[in-house]
Parts: sequence; structure tokens; C-alpha cells
Amino acid sequence: MARRDATNCPLCRVMRGLAFGGMGAAIGGYGSMLFGADKNEAIYFALFGAIALTAIMQRKRDRKDS
Repeated sequence: MARRDATNCPLCRVMRGLAFGGMGAAIGGYGSMLFGADKNEAIYFALFGAIALTAIMQRKRDRKDS
């Protein structure tokens, strides 16, 4: 029986994206509040933090796979 690569299945990619998105949101949101941003502004920083961390980890993953 052929061995499958389970590290790049669609469910794994979705779960990895959610995990890094959540960590990026926490770092961006709470980090901005630490520097004095209001809660309304922290939402924007959390959104950009989630996008940034997910994109960074995806680029590292793509570079490693090739």
C-alpha cells in the first residue's frame, strides 16, 4: 500500500491557518493594547496580525515544500 503524505491535506491546512490566525490576532490585538491602543483600534491590529502571521507561516511552508 502506498504511503500518503498527511502533512498537506486540506483539513490540516485549514486547521493550521486557524491556529496561526488566532495566534496572530492575539499577538496583534493584545500587543496594540499594551502600547495604549483603544479596544476599537485593537480589533484592526488583531485582524492585520492574523493575516500577517498566517501569510508568514504559509511562505515558510511553501519554501520548505519546494
